Amino acid sequence: DLDKEEVVSRVQPRRPLKEQRASLGFLKQLDGAFAKRSAAEGDVQSAVENYETAFRMQTAVPELMDLDKEPDHLKRAYGFEHEDPLVARYGHQCMVARRLVEQGVRFVELSCSNFKGDGQRANPWDQHGNLPHGHQEMARQVDQPIAALINDLKQRGLLESTLIIFTGEFGRTPFSQGNNGRDHNPYGFSLWMAGGGIKGGSVHGATDELGYHAIEDKAKVFDLWATVLHQLGMDHEKLTYRYGGRDMRLTDVHGNVMTKILL
Repeated sequence: DLDKEEVVSRVQPRRPLKEQRASLGFLKQLDGAFAKRSAAEGDVQSAVENYETAFRMQTAVPELMDLDKEPDHLKRAYGFEHEDPLVARYGHQCMVARRLVEQGVRFVELSCSNFKGDGQRANPWDQHGNLPHGHQEMARQVDQPIAALINDLKQRGLLESTLIIFTGEFGRTPFSQGNNGRDHNPYGFSLWMAGGGIKGGSVHGATDELGYHAIEDKAKVFDLWATVLHQLGMDHEKLTYRYGGRDMRLTDVHGNVMTKILL
């Protein structure tokens, strides 16, 4: 089982909350006075809000990480009692992710465990050797917890407003490398998405007969982010940031919303 005190050790307050609250109040006064004289008032205000968010996290995160009150049947569904500790560990991540979403956290990232003590190799999905065994093991580790997360969100009415993206940054070549491994393949690979207005049970695009190059309904990373931003209610062509003296877009000069996969 995960030690929630260990998990949240970096957000534990070092001073009494009353003293910390007073310090933040004083800092807010100083920043407010500075913001009135600054041309970057919005940036200063954002910094103040970040301090406030960090302060609230110090009390909210320990409670979120305490899974003792979660029902036993739900813990079993997530794989808490699985014989493989890596399945149980990923199940913990998935349940915490659901609890974060319930509390309004907007972005949550999960990563597959690579703790050496549990027998996991570093970069667990990067199988340059013995891919059939490695990917089978990795798929088994995430299958039950991810399914439980999707079902849990759906039953709570949260899936339609939560976009799940399960992806890496590249695929694998269709030909062997080394000891039955596979090299990186940026030319054709897949990911899956669920919830958040995505059309369930649909397939978008296809590769050639070898699984090497995308040949049908090609989607670039820019298209993915344009679609994600669209589902978040933002127009990627209007969302810009200043860099190097000019306005830049997160999708650069590329990116199209993949309307075929949307409800």
